[in-house]
Amino acid sequence: MLDILVLYYSRGGSVAALARQIARGIESVEGVSARLRTVPAVAPVTQSAAPAVPEEGAPYVTKADLAECAGIAMGSPTRFGNMAAPLKHFLDTTGAEWASGTLTGKPAAVFTSTASMHGGQESTLLSMQLPLLHHGCLLVGIPFTEAALSSTQTGGTPYGASHVSGASDDSRLSEDEKALAQALGRRLADITLRLNRTL
Repeated sequence: MLDILVLYYSRGGSVAALARQIARGIESVEGVSARLRTVPAVAPVTQSAAPAVPEEGAPYVTKADLAECAGIAMGSPTRFGNMAAPLKHFLDTTGAEWASGTLTGKPAAVFTSTASMHGGQESTLLSMQLPLLHHGCLLVGIPFTEAALSSTQTGGTPYGASHVSGASDDSRLSEDEKALAQALGRRLADITLRLNRTL
C-alpha cells in the first residue's frame, strides 16, 4: 500500500474540508491510502510552544511522513496571495530533506481556500508549487477534461483544488469544489501508482 501525504494548515476549517475530499479521492484508487497531517500555528511570541499532539483533527506532520510518502498534496489558506506562515515555516525547516532528495521524483499537488473569488487563489497555489519544485517533485494539476473545472461558479483551478468561503468564512464546499478536490486526489493517486510500478 502506497501512502500519499495530505499536508495542510487550516484556520477556519475550509482547507481541512478540502484535505478530506482530496483524501477521499486518493483512497478511491486501489493500492493507495491518504495520510492526513497538519502543521502547528506559529506566533510572534517565541516562548510558547505548540502542544505535542493536536487536540482534534489530523496529527502534526513529522519529517518521517515526508520520507515515507510516495506522493504529497499540500494545502494552505491564502494570505495576501501566498501560503500561510505555518506551512511556510514547516517548509523552511526541510533543508536536510531537500539536500538528501527525500521528495525527489514524488508527485505533488496543491490546494487552497480564500474568502473572496479574486482573493489570490492561483498565486497561492503557485507559491506552494515553488518549494515542491525545489524539492524535485513532479507537479500534478487538474486538467480541463474535468467538466466541473469549466462549469464551477465557486472554487477550482487547473493549478489545484480550491474553495471560496465568502465573507462569512463558510467551510462548506460546493458540489463542484468537492468534485474537483476528489478528482485531484484520484489523479495524484493514479500517477503515484504508475510511477511506482515502473520503479
